[in-house]
Amino acid sequence: MQDWSSVRALFPALQRWTFLNTATFGQLSTRSVDAVSHHFQHRNETACSDFLSWFTDHDRLREKLARLIHASAGDIAFLPNASTGLGILMHGLPWKDGDQVLTLEHEFPNNLYAPLHRDIILREVPHHRLLDSITDRTRLLAISAVNYTTGYRAPLEQISDECRRRGVLLYVDATQMLGALQFDFSRIQPDVLTVNCYKWMLAPNGIAFMAVHPRLRPQLPPLTIGWRSHHDWRNVSQLWHGKPELKESAEKYEGGMLPSSLLYALEASVDLMLELTPEAIERRVLSLAALSRKLFPNALPYDNSAIVAAPVEDAPALSARLKQRRILTSARHGLLRVSTHFYNDESDIAALAAAL
Repeated sequence: MQDWSSVRALFPALQRWTFLNTATFGQLSTRSVDAVSHHFQHRNETACSDFLSWFTDHDRLREKLARLIHASAGDIAFLPNASTGLGILMHGLPWKDGDQVLTLEHEFPNNLYAPLHRDIILREVPHHRLLDSITDRTRLLAISAVNYTTGYRAPLEQISDECRRRGVLLYVDATQMLGALQFDFSRIQPDVLTVNCYKWMLAPNGIAFMAVHPRLRPQLPPLTIGWRSHHDWRNVSQLWHGKPELKESAEKYEGGMLPSSLLYALEASVDLMLELTPEAIERRVLSLAALSRKLFPNALPYDNSAIVAAPVEDAPALSARLKQRRILTSARHGLLRVSTHFYNDESDIAALAAAL
């Protein structure tokens, strides 16, 4: 049986705060902080003379992320944020007049802004009408795996099956899911999956990743071309001068230098999650969310995600008053949002109950 109190001790901020706000920012473990410190110390010791080995380490992280989501390492590309992955997709597709993007009502702004900025027709529909709203003009379905405001968890396998049957591309942003709940890339088979890692993946902000399905990679060009675009970029003593020959793997979408310190921090977090196992983390997260939900008789009825949302009078004011008591929640569109991760425990729920 997992000793969750020992896990909690890895997150020093929890000693001073009742933290119920991972859907906004995840906390950093001492392991991640130590990994960054070790990297900077190593740079000083080596004067960065072994910088190519950092990329070998980051390939090791690709393998670990692939294990976490049941994908292949070649599917994984590192990004600064999830919107970059959506940008690669939106700018890489050959759009035609009349093409439409389909999404859910109350989606995260990324999935609204990207098509509207390109003057592409965007249709927003309620979740119970999503699949019925696919037409011959639907080119892309862009959704969040878990809604950032309500906690609604999309039935991704059903959606993906219908998209493939209808020849519609599927983009999934799992920023509010991965790290807390299990994700099976091999079963769901989205064309593009993006994850910003500063929330449930418990990494510093500035690092994200995407997984691009092999069926899409030959048709989707990179948005950025740089010195790491050529397949032989590790040959730094004789870099290729000419048109780059791209790799077949998703690494071709990275283009330039990677934020190594952030990647080492992310790797420490992924190591912890693989050690705890995604199955145990999901059980823990859903159990704590169920306890939180009991505090709100009118909570939205989405009991299969880590986000609990409830309509309250003046949610921003209530969240601010809770913050004065060192209890961190958030307010989104008239809802008080409570989001517990595996590092939370029953004492956090009790503190919230007493304050309410």
